[in-house]
This record gives sequence, structure tokens and C-alpha cells, in this order.
Amino acid sequence: MDNAAYTMLTRQTGLRRELQVIAHNVANLSTTGFRREGLVFSEFVRDLDHGEEALSMAAANARQTFLSQGGMTMTGGTFDLAIEGEGFFRIGTAEGERLTRAGHFTPNAQGELVTPDGHRLLDLGGAPVFVPPDAGPISIARDGTISAGGQPLAQLGLVVPEDRSELSRASGVLHIAEGPTLPVQNPVILQGFLEESNVNPISEMARLIAVQRAYESGQRFLENEDQRIRNVVQTLGR
Repeated sequence: MDNAAYTMLTRQTGLRRELQVIAHNVANLSTTGFRREGLVFSEFVRDLDHGEEALSMAAANARQTFLSQGGMTMTGGTFDLAIEGEGFFRIGTAEGERLTRAGHFTPNAQGELVTPDGHRLLDLGGAPVFVPPDAGPISIARDGTISAGGQPLAQLGLVVPEDRSELSRASGVLHIAEGPTLPVQNPVILQGFLEESNVNPISEMARLIAVQRAYESGQRFLENEDQRIRNVVQTLGR
């Protein structure tokens, strides 16, 4: 197999991965707080010995998370929270702290606010947020201060990765920051709202069609290349 075929194979591998990423985005069009992802393609070029042409290989191993704002849906839920602007809620899991934009929380049996998967919401200092079962009417201010009957209970703290490129998906709507995080100076939290997915269905379907066509074009090239090599072998073998 010559260099052109090897190069096309690496390209096809990257395109297949991009198709998987796009399909995952489309599948989460209605997932609260979901962040769209994309692939970052890179090229590796190496000089070969004996005067041969350079070998170029493509790679698509790095994922990029897009942080654009999603739409807002009013729910009226006491513990439904949406972030306006930048920032992530801090979530405590068994694997460590995670970040999310999905703000649907409910009190567990102990009175701690948790995600639908049971992960605890953390406050400004990194402690679980506790709401007494017999607390009065709950209100959550735009700065994240949680009050019951007019008495403050806790304050939520939003954070952002110091380096946005170090944010990666851990699972579902949970993300992990590989580097340090910084507190959001002027957080805006809306009670009774949920943020929608930031996936644009029209642009995502357009990407899906374009990548699928590129993959099919590469597949035809490989099939033609295989047939060309077969013809050469048959000709030389006569």
C-alpha cells in the first residue's frame, strides 16, 4: 500500500470519529445543559529516507467543547437553575469534582441538593448544599445565594476553567477541568429556569451530511486504489 492509501486511511479514521461526535450531538438536542462537541484535526508529516516523498498522516484525537449559551426554558421549579453567561455549577462525585450547566436539582433524603444521578451540588466553598426539609419558602438570588424564609442558607459558586481548552467531557452533561478553575466574578443564576442544549440542529445536520459525503468519497478512493493495485499485480503476473 502506497503513501496515498495510508494517508486516506488516517483521514477516514478521523472522519468516522467526527461522524460519531456529530451523531452524539444530534442525539442530545433536547438534553438540558448539553454542550456541543467537535473534533480537532492535526497533521503529522515525516520525511522518508532515500529521496521518497514525505509521508503525511492525519489525526483527530482531540475534542473541543463549545461553550456558547443555550436557550432558556421556564419551568417554575424551585431548584431548577440556569446560568446566564459564563460559568459552571460545581458537582461532587465519587471520582472527584465535576462541572455542569445542567441545573435540575432536587433534595435527597438528607436534604442535600443533588443531580438526577445523585451527585451533590457544591457551594462556593466546595461543601454540599443542604436545605432543611422544614425550611420555609426557598428563594435563590441571581448571585447564587439560597435563602429559606428570608434567612440565607448557602451560596452557590460558579467556576470556569482557567484554560478553556482543558475542559473535556467526563460523562453525559458532566465535564472535567484538567487544569485549575477560576471563580466567576459576577455570576448570574436564574431560579425556575433550565438551560437547553447549545446544539443547533440545522448546522449540525449540515455538518453530518458534509462529513458523510467526505467519508463516502474517501471510501471510493480506497476502493479504486485497491482495484488499481489488483490490476497491476495481474498484469505483472502474466
